[in-house]
Amino acid sequence: MSLNYIKNFYEGCLRPPTVIGQFHTLFFGSVRMFFLGVLGFAVYGNEALHFSCEPDKREVNLFCYNQFRPITPQVFWALQLVTVLVPGAVFHLYAACKSIDQEDILQKPVYTVFYIISVLLRITLEVVAFWLQSHLFGFQVNPIFKCDAGSLDKKYNFTRCMVPEHFEKTIFLIAMYTFTVITIVLCVAEIFEILCRRLGFLNTQ
Repeated sequence: MSLNYIKNFYEGCLRPPTVIGQFHTLFFGSVRMFFLGVLGFAVYGNEALHFSCEPDKREVNLFCYNQFRPITPQVFWALQLVTVLVPGAVFHLYAACKSIDQEDILQKPVYTVFYIISVLLRITLEVVAFWLQSHLFGFQVNPIFKCDAGSLDKKYNFTRCMVPEHFEKTIFLIAMYTFTVITIVLCVAEIFEILCRRLGFLNTQ
């Protein structure tokens, strides 16, 4: 398979048909993934190792950390990114099989509806991810976590655990919430751009 074929395939089938959609792809694919892959590992990479409780015993630390983190943030955000990519990937796969280009998406009502549905699904998945993140991690990381270790050993009851780098984690949480809101806004704006192009308010070039 030649490089020109891959380039033409990408430009003809994988590139979104709108300017906002192309910006969203750039924002989603580069900035958001870079932020999660590089900075996320730096902030959360050694969290379990530095999570300490009273008494500072390995079994207590592991038990309370699992209570503090039912799912690690890196795994959650990675699943969020992959899940949000699915609707667009399915549509682009369909477009590749049908040899649909950008102009077809903007000019043929059936393809326009399918594409808008894929964008609406992305919005829905982002909203669900925002809700889940707020319930799993909240909006602020406290320096002290009170762990119910009574089921591990009755003499421990509630123990206090130190959360490492809680301020950095709070900033990172706010940043991930912000990225989710930005992508939702971009998706909504993309739908409006498509409708404006369909109604002739914008040049389709």
